[in-house]
Amino acid sequence: MAKVVRPYKDRVYTYFFLRQTYREGGTVKHRTLANLSHLSAEAIEVLRRILRGEHVLAAADAFDIVRSLPHGHVAAVLGTLRRLGLEGLLERRPSRRRELATALVVARVIEPASKLATAAWLGDSTLAGRLGLGEVSEDELYGALDWLLTRQARIEAALAARHLHEGSLVLYDLTSTYVEGTKCPLARHGYSRDHRPDRAQIVFGLLTDERGCPLAVEAFAGNTADPATLEAQVAKLRERFGLSDVVLVGDRGMLTSARIERLKEIGGLGWVSCLRAPAIAALVDAGDLQLSLFDERDLAEIASPEFPGERLVVCRNPVLAAERARKREALLTATEAALARVAAMVTRGRLRSAAAIGLRAGRVVNAKKMAKHVALTIADGEFRFARDAASIAAEAALDGLYVIRTSVPAERLSSASVVETYKRLSAVERDFRALKGDDLLVRPIFHYREERVRAHLFLCLLAAYVRWHLEAAWAPLLYRDETPPARVDPVAPRGRSEGALRKERDHRTPDGLPVNSFAGLLKHLGTLTEGRCVPLGLDERAAFSKLSVPTPLQDRAFELLGFTPASV
Repeated sequence: MAKVVRPYKDRVYTYFFLRQTYREGGTVKHRTLANLSHLSAEAIEVLRRILRGEHVLAAADAFDIVRSLPHGHVAAVLGTLRRLGLEGLLERRPSRRRELATALVVARVIEPASKLATAAWLGDSTLAGRLGLGEVSEDELYGALDWLLTRQARIEAALAARHLHEGSLVLYDLTSTYVEGTKCPLARHGYSRDHRPDRAQIVFGLLTDERGCPLAVEAFAGNTADPATLEAQVAKLRERFGLSDVVLVGDRGMLTSARIERLKEIGGLGWVSCLRAPAIAALVDAGDLQLSLFDERDLAEIASPEFPGERLVVCRNPVLAAERARKREALLTATEAALARVAAMVTRGRLRSAAAIGLRAGRVVNAKKMAKHVALTIADGEFRFARDAASIAAEAALDGLYVIRTSVPAERLSSASVVETYKRLSAVERDFRALKGDDLLVRPIFHYREERVRAHLFLCLLAAYVRWHLEAAWAPLLYRDETPPARVDPVAPRGRSEGALRKERDHRTPDGLPVNSFAGLLKHLGTLTEGRCVPLGLDERAAFSKLSVPTPLQDRAFELLGFTPASV
């Protein structure tokens, strides 16, 4: 094959010829057999290699891909779990039990499902191969779950040692989730945060550090009141975690006055909580809280003899005040419409006795908790209603007002810092949304043994711990504000950075990559596959594995994690 370059005027022309070289007598001669210039460069290169005697196959015929498994999401979650040292916390030395427990945690982040479905999913991804598990049965996974529970206390203590220290802020909150079946001893009917009063439920509490990183979880019977769970957490902090000086942050339903008195008896623990509405009204009535303080400001610190040794930080949020006024008006309007229907029934004679009228009217005003704002006149064959203007005005005066109580001295937490600290509880709420939503699928619970319920919650906690760190690393690719502006006014809602607003507007990162939800990014990573390839004409002994080429978004995701998919 010959390449001929011929310049002509201001251009250069390149020709390729297939030529035969032969000897005639004592002279070497050349014969042109074909002009190949019309062929593509790739075709010319293949022909050149064939003429050299090389064995050339088309790319599609070089090997067979006998299996292709999703790998990107497995690499991201498993790699992060290992980088966090979680395998070593489960058990120091490798064992099948440890690898099965690791698989459960990774699967709970990627594809939360029953143990039977998880056993099937393991073979449909690279996870089983990466952990050397081979075939996995449902019973093995249940065994690993039981084994995991036996190590909960030690693992939680290790996580606390990483993230908590003397003087730390500790966030604690409680939620509930319903249970399927009737055999679980923890399942009881109680206040349902899932709005499923028809189902028995369990209650579980979550301890996190000040950033909302989940560290410990504990289950309680479904009818346990929020304050009754607090002493177990205090004992956990002091005895299991070895912390004697921390600040516990909880909502007003958790840190009640009775529980705070108990904390004072125990000693060594500070707290940040909030007052209920009746206690705030009592402060106003006693003159300890002057509403005129907030004519020109939205934050003030006061003291009251009703709360000796405590600081009370009072805040007034006009946005919250407007929302409460709007909601109250909407509920009153809906209640009046329902009461008007009751009045029409009395007029038509369908309701005659005072008892029947009172029963129906009481049901109406209690449905939306408006009984305190509506005055009812009831007699046999007579029914009238009207708004209680004085009650409404008294409540409206406190709209947007909340009082945070704390035992922490001012030199340790300023008034503004107290407000900021209490607002950190929103991080625990975010954890609960991840746990109870489709992300980690705590609910519904199908286990009927108490130990299995506790093990299930602990498994979900470990998955939430890994997920929390993944979200923190991937913040530039998610609809999260990775650089939130400093809060100028502790009472007002925190603003969003220009970068976060730009991501929400353009749905693109500054370098042009698509912005995703956490679930969306995991799903996209799952399209990075690992193919099992067998060269043509050879058997499985010559097989090799090859990853697909990552997309720019996948490359960036692993760059943020600090490792490559091939390294896992």
